[in-house]
Amino acid sequence: MGGKTVNRTSAPSNNRDQLIAGILIGTIIGVGLAAGVAWYMMKSPKPFLQRAPSAEKLPAVTSTTIAPPGTASTDGSAKPRFEFYKVLTDKQDKTAEIPPRPAETNRASDRYEPHLLQAGSFQNVEDAEKLKAKLALLGVEANVLGVNIPEKGVWYRVRLGPYKTANEENVARNFLKQNGVDSTPIRVQ
Repeated sequence: MGGKTVNRTSAPSNNRDQLIAGILIGTIIGVGLAAGVAWYMMKSPKPFLQRAPSAEKLPAVTSTTIAPPGTASTDGSAKPRFEFYKVLTDKQDKTAEIPPRPAETNRASDRYEPHLLQAGSFQNVEDAEKLKAKLALLGVEANVLGVNIPEKGVWYRVRLGPYKTANEENVARNFLKQNGVDSTPIRVQ
């Protein structure tokens, strides 16, 4: 068998060189793609680092804001910063009152009986308190009333009002609806 000898040492070296070249080319392409993505990300706007919108783009604020005692606004004036603090601590003052529309002159409004708005009824007192807190953050004062219902136990009702005119009731009900809270009118007894 013998006459020809085959030199097999050059073939593995050639395959190894191709493997190293492939790894090197793949690494260069990967680093280039990563650099391109990093450059693109640095040039794109950053959603959390943008400047605050100008005053004309902000919605108008109709309620007064109340800060905890002893705090001032960032510009050093005595303007309060938070409105929910006052709503949660002082139930006598309403921070965000809805201005009533001018009363229409008709006989039906003279016979209006005061109504409450019921925003929810819950078996769990914590759920009722959560809704009351949500309403307080909207600037609306609510009360939680526990009622014992035969064969069902105690239910906690979240109620607002009383409203003395139909117009007041409708304005409050529309305000609640706009903020995702359904309510039911109930006659005061």
